[in-house]
Amino acid sequence: MPFSTKSPLGTRHLAASVAALTLVLGLSAAVNAQTPPAPAAAPAAATEAPPPAPGTVLATVNGKPITQADLDMAAEDIGPGISQQLKGKAKDAYILDYLIDGNLVAQKAAADKTAEGPDFAKKLAYAKDKLLMESVLTKIAKSATSDEALHKIYDDAAKGQKAEEEIHARHILVATEGDAEAVVKRLKAGEDFAKVAKEVSKDPGSEGGDLGWFTKDRMVPAFADAAFKLKDGELSVPVKSQFGWHVIQVEGRRQKTFPPFDQVKDQIARYAVQKAQSELIASLRKDAKIERTSAAPSADGAVLTSGGNEPPAGK
Repeated sequence: MPFSTKSPLGTRHLAASVAALTLVLGLSAAVNAQTPPAPAAAPAAATEAPPPAPGTVLATVNGKPITQADLDMAAEDIGPGISQQLKGKAKDAYILDYLIDGNLVAQKAAADKTAEGPDFAKKLAYAKDKLLMESVLTKIAKSATSDEALHKIYDDAAKGQKAEEEIHARHILVATEGDAEAVVKRLKAGEDFAKVAKEVSKDPGSEGGDLGWFTKDRMVPAFADAAFKLKDGELSVPVKSQFGWHVIQVEGRRQKTFPPFDQVKDQIARYAVQKAQSELIASLRKDAKIERTSAAPSADGAVLTSGGNEPPAGK
């Protein structure tokens, strides 16, 4: 059962942890007298050639050149969607084929005078505006996620954290007070808490009744008040909440610590980017003259007015 103030007992507070995986490759070989001696020195591995200069022509399509700069730009655009199995030269060859095919289709479109169609100019203008927008937002994002900027956000948040106690506790949830009293009796007789929890607890979300570490505000009041009054190792009397009857045992207590920078760096970066981009857009809106016509939809999807079929006044 998940624990939150919106669901039974509140969101379970689990400390984020990262397990370091060490890969060990053991090499063993039996060497006997018949084995020929190994060469005195292995040939040096060939160093990979540096990428061509940006202006280097990689291919031509009906006379139109495709350069290394074109490939690099396409790699930035479609690279994330390419299979991870394609790497290095194989990936570059795939992207080059993509550019060749794209050029062929674009040349056919030009021959068919597609650009002269009524909607092409609008789509081109939209694509240009979108590219300009993305360029500015990307620049803002890079500035907002500098190491100095991220550490400042982290330090400010760490300074603002109030000292707060958290406890590590287990519980067993049952339907009636009688069931809870029976649980207390079994535990006082020496039975293992986790074993009894697995047998009778109605909370499948806690393994062996373990709730991990949590602050008082993470649990519903009836449960939290009882749990935080217990001493380490102490067993509670049956405690009633809107979810049933609980038997609680506290295993430890500590002051809540702020997570290390590396653990929350990605979260801070997302916050920094969103904040910087939102502030930019807010400032631009503040200084701009924006007029919505009577045909513009409102936030709830309804049209602002039920006027006739007149087109919007202006663009």
